[in-house]
Amino acid sequence: MLKLEARPEASRRMRWLSPLLAVALTLLGGVALFAALGQNPLQGLRVFFLQPVNDLYGVSELLLKATPLMLIGVGLAVGFRAGVWNIGAEGQFICGAVFATGIALQVGDQSAPWAIPAMVVAGAIGGALWAAIPAWLRTRFGTNEILVSLMLVYVAQLLASWLIYGPWKDPDGYNFPQTRNFGDSALLPLLIEGTRLHAGFVLALVVLLAGYVFLQRSFQGFQMQVGGQAPDAARYAGFSANRAIWFGLLGGGALAGVAGMTEVAGPMGQLTSQISAGYGFAAIIVAFVGRLHPVGILGASLLMALFFLGGEQAQQHMNLPSSISKVFQGMLLFFLLASDLFIAYRLRWERTAWKGLPWIAR
Repeated sequence: MLKLEARPEASRRMRWLSPLLAVALTLLGGVALFAALGQNPLQGLRVFFLQPVNDLYGVSELLLKATPLMLIGVGLAVGFRAGVWNIGAEGQFICGAVFATGIALQVGDQSAPWAIPAMVVAGAIGGALWAAIPAWLRTRFGTNEILVSLMLVYVAQLLASWLIYGPWKDPDGYNFPQTRNFGDSALLPLLIEGTRLHAGFVLALVVLLAGYVFLQRSFQGFQMQVGGQAPDAARYAGFSANRAIWFGLLGGGALAGVAGMTEVAGPMGQLTSQISAGYGFAAIIVAFVGRLHPVGILGASLLMALFFLGGEQAQQHMNLPSSISKVFQGMLLFFLLASDLFIAYRLRWERTAWKGLPWIAR
């Protein structure tokens, strides 16, 4: 019989093979899903995974969707490595978009070379301020940052709704819940003509590189990892747990806010009721599939972006709801958690002696 046996120590090889196994199982789950929906499984996989990137525009859309996931994923990885569980990046993303929109609306149509840098800073401040709430409550009163950061997502959504339905509503927008279109000075420059890919993608790559240096090569990053993996050792070494909490939450919030800025200053060009696209929640899966490593986060962001695009293609060409992308996200997370079991355990075949059946003995 098969039996789970604890490993003498965690398997480093399985730690990196686990995400690959989860992806493979997700593909198999996709085959079963399309078959259950009465669709040709091979056709479904082709539409979902290959059709979105069959030309230059499709590849540019993949990189565009991956941009906010990379930014948020790196910020979350910093906190997760320190044992700081920021689950409210979606709210910080929205607040960053709101703060950046405030700058863009002030600039209007005038020429302002400083607008984009100011919007990046404003987005980072907005996200960091929203993340500061659970950080202060955690360090001051010992509250659970998971619950507080998650609940604040809905507050951020209501704040954005109040602004776009109220003081920031476009008077010429035919009563749609949206702000005025941003002026040219408040829009990120395009990288490839004829596509929507903008300079935010380059910013995300720079952040990935900075995240790698911080997590793998800096003393502060080492402190945070020790604090997350061995809290007692961190306290003995004099590392501040409260400082790790503040840094983890504010860093993650700031990068989520910058991601929100790239969304409103990029493909949207305004703040609308559709700003909450689920990037903050999807980036949690990205961070864990990427093993909290910047290189892994890059690959996981591209995969998750493909899920978003695949859902849109399945809706257009297979008459399936676009929410099927969330089903794939859920399967990936489920299979990742299942595969991670084998980091600390392994399957062992154990032979048992045949004792016969009770009714034979009688």
